[in-house]
Amino acid sequence: MTSIGTGYDLSNSVFSPDGRNFQVEYATKAVENGGTSIGLRCKDGVVLAVEKLIQSKLLVPGSNKRIATVDRHVGIAASGLIPDARHFTSRARNEASSWRKQYHGAIPVSSLADRMGQYTQAYTLYSSVRPFGVTCIIGGVDEEAGPSLWMVEPSGVGWGYFGAATGRGRQAAKAELEKLDLPNLTVEEGVKHAARIIHIAHGDNAGKDKDFELEMTWVRVDKANVVEVTESGVVKGHGRHEEVPKELVEEAEREAKKALEVEDEEDEKMEES
Repeated sequence: MTSIGTGYDLSNSVFSPDGRNFQVEYATKAVENGGTSIGLRCKDGVVLAVEKLIQSKLLVPGSNKRIATVDRHVGIAASGLIPDARHFTSRARNEASSWRKQYHGAIPVSSLADRMGQYTQAYTLYSSVRPFGVTCIIGGVDEEAGPSLWMVEPSGVGWGYFGAATGRGRQAAKAELEKLDLPNLTVEEGVKHAARIIHIAHGDNAGKDKDFELEMTWVRVDKANVVEVTESGVVKGHGRHEEVPKELVEEAEREAKKALEVEDEEDEKMEES
């Protein structure tokens, strides 16, 4: 009976006999039904990209953002329930603002991820609330660590990543991210890879018949704001979260579609032979 949650999924403050919290697992399922989100930690910045499915032709292009700015140097990409993501982002902004008031500086990305993980985990402890139905990828650049990428899940656990993926196409996206030499990529190269990975993930999931918008932002260190360049080439400095220029995104999408067409033709030739 415990394998389907019978009797143990009525409250998120109750464990099943085999140590499972079913409401957290249900929240994770909500994330898996959302569009794919990915993050790439490059040597001079971070790239965030989201597959935003177009649910209606009446929607205004570019509206209903899935990526939000938390502080000047930090952005969040979310998969799952969008209202939960907006609340998560609002809390993250409060944490960043509180840090600036107390310490008179920008919050490190790792500290923000740790605080948001604790906040998210608190929603798994009480029967009067429910877990967040969203997984958020937090990316940014700070002077101490340089480019940083974290992912916070509905359980509250947060991990640091070179490349992170969540949503319905996460498996295909992870497989592609593992092929990349992320520590040696620039953000400009990361943009091209991110577009290709989102298109691959879209083609592999159940919503591939639906149109989608590619939403992409980056946090990069401008040459004038470099504080330090490590021996491994990692750039530390003042980053700024902003949308990737439209022309770069369009070029990256053209190259991604062309690469996928070539792969499809090669697959057809192999099947024929």
